[in-house]
Amino acid sequence: MITDPGSGDARAPSLQWWTTPLGSAQATDTRGGALQAIYGTLMLGLLTAVIAVPVGMLGAIFLVEYGRGTKTARVVSFMVDVLTGVPSIVAALFIYALLITTLGQRPSAFATVLALALLMLPMVLRSTEEMLKLVPDSLREASYALGVPKWKTILRIVVPTSYSGILTGVVLGIARVMGETAPLLILIGYTQNLFLNPFGTSMGALPTMINSGIATPEGQPGADRVWAAALTLVLIVMALNLIAKRIASRNRLK
Repeated sequence: MITDPGSGDARAPSLQWWTTPLGSAQATDTRGGALQAIYGTLMLGLLTAVIAVPVGMLGAIFLVEYGRGTKTARVVSFMVDVLTGVPSIVAALFIYALLITTLGQRPSAFATVLALALLMLPMVLRSTEEMLKLVPDSLREASYALGVPKWKTILRIVVPTSYSGILTGVVLGIARVMGETAPLLILIGYTQNLFLNPFGTSMGALPTMINSGIATPEGQPGADRVWAAALTLVLIVMALNLIAKRIASRNRLK
């Protein structure tokens, strides 16, 4: 039975879950949704991609097209390998020590985004690098033979040819950072209310919503909200993958 949309019930299907924030609802209250957590998760993922994707792609282009075999490229590749194995809590503590302890900044969504970008960057860079390596050298040579500059060859030939693989790496990177909890626990406060400011000191997110209700006794509406938040996170990641596959398939047809 679907409850009245005006009241909402965590244990029954209702638009209340998608359209209202949790607000002041307690573990025993059936009202309240996850709008603030959904918004925070999407916003943090988007801001992280804005930082990590351009840097990762530029790094991959440098390693494959400009710095192949050089000492600088070996140093960059080594640093990327180090970042790949860094746990999320270490990245969060590094940003905390740099921005908050050293520079005197407050915990904020921006600090959280920087920590998440450190986790997303190596995945985007490595996937882009491998896709660029798969582009046949004959395409580059044909472009050079026509007098096309190297930068334009990369922009118009190399990157579009490996577009689908790059997009897959980006989506996987976004999916990873959306599920991270440690940076959010250390670098930003959790709130049950909807705050639209992406650079504020508090923001809701699905991982922290799950963490805040994990100790709720079984059978209470708060425990049901934990499972619903986990399902929502899975659905968001699945939707991102479906969108990426759709874009990649359209690109192949062209």
